[in-house]
This record gives sequence, structure tokens and C-alpha cells, in this order.
Amino acid sequence: MSVPPDNGLREPLSRVFERVAPQWKQVTDAFLASPAGGELARYVDRRVAEGAVVYPANVFRALELTPPSQVRVVILGQDPYHGPGQAQGLAFSVSEGQKLPPSLRNMLQEVQADTGLPSQCRGDLSAWARQGVLLLNTALTVEDGLPQSHAGRGWEALTDALLAHVAAQPRPVVFLLWGAAAQRKRALVERPPHRVLTANHPSPLSARRPPQPFIGCGHFSQANALLRELRPDTPPIVW
Repeated sequence: MSVPPDNGLREPLSRVFERVAPQWKQVTDAFLASPAGGELARYVDRRVAEGAVVYPANVFRALELTPPSQVRVVILGQDPYHGPGQAQGLAFSVSEGQKLPPSLRNMLQEVQADTGLPSQCRGDLSAWARQGVLLLNTALTVEDGLPQSHAGRGWEALTDALLAHVAAQPRPVVFLLWGAAAQRKRALVERPPHRVLTANHPSPLSARRPPQPFIGCGHFSQANALLRELRPDTPPIVW
């Protein structure tokens, strides 16, 4: 069996579920107890046992850094980065010192173009997460070099339930849905008092295409404007 890089999963998925942050555990425990959850855990554990390198080690870092009661903005990704040392459990984010993936580069450039200030982040978006930005992927694990390899294996049922749990919170949340995959979740979250902003995915393949180019979308300043309107007692996100 090959030795996983530092961000490779090394333990049974059930053990990872045991450490989920308390405010999320009612959702994650119910999923793990379901047939879909049990099958997913068995599949991921089997792939690791067979020698697959599975990322990330910290599967639920997004939940760890952003409890549901503190969520103010949601950014939805697809699945973790599939290269060594990249994925860290936050959508679009990479560990410090990693080369910026193209989508993340476009995001940070849009922050500066939109707000007039450079992002405080240089790759690791943990600072956003700690301010109430839930950076959630649709699938939460992936195999080395194989994008979307764990898509359709059950993660989507859990992440849909997590999104619905956020949408059930009483305080307004701004959902940033970039690209068709994220926008398919719109029906889960588009209800009062929440707001939804949509644009193309920040990938270079789609960031400048119509009908809603990501480049120039202004979502970072718009999200803060909505937070000022809907949650005036909370500070803006320092992007």
C-alpha cells in the first residue's frame, strides 16, 4: 500500500464521523446510521484498504470551523482537490504553500476587483470559515488523481441534509451558488429569510462566459451588503 501524503485519510470513516462538531452531529449521525451512510463508509474504507490514496484527512473541517448557528454565507464546491497536499476539508481552499488552483486564483482576484482590497487569504480560506462562511463541497472525499471519483457514492445525501439544516436556521444566510452543480441545490435553500446569488463557476472554463460570468459578478461585496441589511448586528466578512 502506498504511503498517503500528509493530507491523506488514514483512519476508518466512522471514526472521522465520531469527531464531527457537536452542533452538526444530529445531521451527520442520522446519515451514518442510514443505509446510504453505512454503504459510503464501507466503500471509502475499502478503497483505502485497497491502496487508494483518499483526500482529505480532515473530512469535516468545514463543519469544525463553522457551526450552523454561526453560518452567515455558504459557498458550495463540488469535490476536494485530488492532488497531494492540496485538499484540507474546505471547498476551494488549499493548504498554505500550495500553488493556487485556477478557480481559487479567480476567486481571490475577484475579491480584489470587487472590494478594492486584496483578500486576506493566500490560498488557505480558513479565515473566511472562522467568520461564518461555510465552505462545503458536495462530495467530501476524492481519490488521488481521480476527480469526482467519490461523487455519487452517498456524500450528496449528507451534504444536501447539511444545506437543509442551514436553511432551517432562523437567521438569514447568503448562499453563493457558482456553476450548474451548485445551482441544482437552489431549491434546498431558497426560502425566506435567506438570499441566493448565482454566477458561473470560477473555473477558467466558465468564469467569463455568459449568461452570468463569475468575473465581475461582485458577489463578495453583494454578500456583505445583504448581511448589512439582514444582519446589521454582525460585522461584514473580511474577504
